[in-house]
Parts: sequence; C-alpha cells; structure tokens
Amino acid sequence: MTMTFDTLPPVAEVVPHGGAMLLLDALVHADDDHCVARATVRATQLFVDAAGMPAWVGIEYMAQTIAAWAGVRNRRDGQPPAVGFLLGSRRYECDLSHFPLDAALIISVRPEMIGDNGLGQFACRIELDGREVARANVSVFQPADAQVYLQGQEV
Repeated sequence: MTMTFDTLPPVAEVVPHGGAMLLLDALVHADDDHCVARATVRATQLFVDAAGMPAWVGIEYMAQTIAAWAGVRNRRDGQPPAVGFLLGSRRYECDLSHFPLDAALIISVRPEMIGDNGLGQFACRIELDGREVARANVSVFQPADAQVYLQGQEV
C-alpha cells in the first residue's frame, strides 16, 4: 500500500484519539514500511508548560503515529481505526528537555516486527528543523477486539 500525499486521509479519521488527546496535525506519508506525521506544539495543548511540550510526550507523538500507520492500513481494508495499547519503549532518548512552542515536529515510525498476536515493535524518531532530536523503539499491542480484551475475556 502506497498512498500519495494527495490521497492521505485526515489524521483524525485514522487515529482513535480525539479532542485534546489528538496531538498530530496531519499525515505526511504512509505505506506498508513506514509512516510520517506532522505535529505543531501549541500553547493551548495538554501537557504544555512555559518551556513548551515536555520531552517525555515524545513517546505519545510516536505512539499516535504508530496508530495512524495502523489506521491507514485498516482504512485500506475497509475497517475503522482500532484501539491499540502502548506497552512501553526501549532507549527513549531526547536531545531536548522540551519541544519548543510553535515547533513543527516530524514524527517517523517504521515497523520492525508485527506479530500475528497483535504485538508490534517500531523504530521511531522525531525531527525538528530537519534534525533528529528524539528516538526510541516502541512496543505496542493491538488486540483483535479491544472491548473483549479490556473485559478480560481474551488472553
């Protein structure tokens, strides 16, 4: 699946986040091998303080971009965005203490492993002004049916 910039859906249509929890502005690229999203740090967003967006929120930017990647694939298959879970990250490193206000961030994710059981691992990075400022390996889980899983009926 390769979707050109002209055919990419609005990010809100492929990510199950909404309202103030949706931190991404737009998809820049999506295909089977990777996804790229854009996000602008705004003073009115959740988590922002006087210095900007705390660096630890970078993991959430990465997780939402992973959700967008999965959502584009679901959309291609005629399915709605599915709920997934951020399990954790290894080696999250950020060169900044905060992402500055009004910064345009470019978030890239690339699947390294996707299991039949819904487990996945992604290599992720965030760029600011063309320079990589954050990187991590992020682990996620997307159950076949999130409601059933949350009710404890799926192992």
